[in-house]
Amino acid sequence: MTIKATDYHHVRLTVRDIATSRKFYDDVFGFDVAFEAPPADADEATKEALSFLFGGVIYQFGGGLLGLRPVAPGDDSFTEDRSGLDHLSFSVAGLSDLHDAAATLDELGIAHEGVKDLGDAGIAILEFRDPDNIALEITSPNS
Repeated sequence: MTIKATDYHHVRLTVRDIATSRKFYDDVFGFDVAFEAPPADADEATKEALSFLFGGVIYQFGGGLLGLRPVAPGDDSFTEDRSGLDHLSFSVAGLSDLHDAAATLDELGIAHEGVKDLGDAGIAILEFRDPDNIALEITSPNS
């Protein structure tokens, strides 16, 4: 017997600095905030109820939830050559949206690869990295 999963529910990324990571993800994607760490002056019940955030944030968008958990040491950096995550890919509806994404990254001064057509796979991709060096990708149909 197998588990009948139908989709991903959420992904949470470990980051070094929540302010830096939030600015990046807010500027690049503009996702709605589903949950965020309470302010320092919040009551204890609120702090306890949101302790699962570890001082971070959880965004909500069409594909589910994306969390940022700021617990990585300050000198740590992601590498896809270790066990765990290789990269995280977000979908856009069409090839023109993928080119628009490249233009957005250019406007924000975020380094990225060029749009790559993966031919028979039926997709095109745009690769870039977040402030923790986490490999990100935008994917669209290639036609």
